[in-house]
Amino acid sequence: MRILGIIPARYASTRFPGKPLIDIKGKSMIRRVYEQALQSASLNEVVVATDDERILMHVSEFGGRALLTSSEHQSGTDRCAEVAEKLPGFDLIINIQGDEPFIDPKQIDLLCSCFDEADTQLATLVKKINSVEELQNANSPKVVLNSKSEAIYFSRAAIPTVRGLEISEWLSAHTFYKHIGIYAYKAETLKAITKLPISPLEKAEALEQLRWIENGYKIKVAVTEVETVAIDTPEDLNRALRPNIPGNTENQ
Repeated sequence: MRILGIIPARYASTRFPGKPLIDIKGKSMIRRVYEQALQSASLNEVVVATDDERILMHVSEFGGRALLTSSEHQSGTDRCAEVAEKLPGFDLIINIQGDEPFIDPKQIDLLCSCFDEADTQLATLVKKINSVEELQNANSPKVVLNSKSEAIYFSRAAIPTVRGLEISEWLSAHTFYKHIGIYAYKAETLKAITKLPISPLEKAEALEQLRWIENGYKIKVAVTEVETVAIDTPEDLNRALRPNIPGNTENQ
């Protein structure tokens, strides 16, 4: 099985314009993501997918591979689909978040292992929730799994509701999971899901994964113990550079 790692990277960002090119201790964020992805034992190739010439040139300058993609894409999934079409011959596509400079390569390998089961169409990672604060954070989507380790729903709300208990007691009564935003798709599945219209549940929760579920696709899930820091704002960058941040080997 040939596996392509794609790192979508947009220059425009309401909260942090130009963030792929920000300096993190001598290297740009996109370079750190790229170099971490190269350490995965599963990937045959890694490429940055960008809509901006500045990012394209920067990746080329440090010796990486990048492709220019449309500026009209609404999601990283759509950007990955364009690259997958331009680079045929891969069986599996991994969508690696371009704002996680300390991503653990073993997470990529864990995600790829979901396709050891031949019928897996899509896959992602989750992590057990360990605090009520995390459970109530609407910016951190929660995932409900079935007995086959497949995601059956994603929500910004704390689900399921544990009846008869205060929310402070829920974690002792049920195992809750949060979504870790890295995806894998079979090449033909990626092509198909990007042609689907926005679905009612996706519109309600603002979570594209729900479009896939509503259309009958199964999302295989692997549980990880690792969560690295995503950088969406300048404040996130300051937090990421603090000592003892998971995955931040620069500070260990």
